[in-house]
Amino acid sequence: MTGVMIVTGGSRGIGAATARLAAQRGYAVCVNYQSSKEAADRLVSELQAGGAQAIAVQADVGDEEAVVALFQRVDKELGPVTALVNNAGLTGLINRLDEVPAETVRKVIDINVLGTIWCSREAVKRMSTRHGGQGGAIVNLSSAAVTIGSPGQYVWYATSKGAIDSFTLGLGKEVASEGIRVNAVAPGLIDTEIHAASGEPDRMRDLAPTVPVGRVGDAAEVAETILWLLSDQASYVTSTVLRVAGGR
Repeated sequence: MTGVMIVTGGSRGIGAATARLAAQRGYAVCVNYQSSKEAADRLVSELQAGGAQAIAVQADVGDEEAVVALFQRVDKELGPVTALVNNAGLTGLINRLDEVPAETVRKVIDINVLGTIWCSREAVKRMSTRHGGQGGAIVNLSSAAVTIGSPGQYVWYATSKGAIDSFTLGLGKEVASEGIRVNAVAPGLIDTEIHAASGEPDRMRDLAPTVPVGRVGDAAEVAETILWLLSDQASYVTSTVLRVAGGR
């Protein structure tokens, strides 16, 4: 076994692609989900059929107590986490800032920012040599939206991912001497369900011409980058945000 991985928001999109690739490479995988139980269970069955150890665990990562319970269950069923992918995230419906409901902004910050912080905190407690751990790696999901700003779409989402970049930079330095590497991947236009959930299902088709390489990306391409950052091949890489955006 390569190690124990938790993928938050792992039932669909980039999370599911990451879980599949991790299982193929020998990880025991926890697929975390908030509400998509059927999709998570289906994915776990697929991973198990391929010979991997895998479990699905429901938890709202924006809830500190739920995150603690998530990690405790993984401790019990798979062992202490050695790789964490903070993938859970949402945009909210496309809107202007002066028209967005406060609840949307709060939910985005809770999941995207606080969820990443709570999960990383629990991972550090298990990975850090300071706490008796054997080391590990964390990959956070940022976004190309950080440098684009997403005006007229979801500036609050871009802001939340800017926080992820700062968190990645700081935490990576904080725990570098304790055997933990912390990096982020910043995807651009990737063909996943998040766009339909934002209220614009044709967004990929409409924006593909703006990508220098001439197409949108695939979730599997982002997963490959995540697995590389978690691997020994990236042993000298930490506090880094790696853009996967086709030049956009």
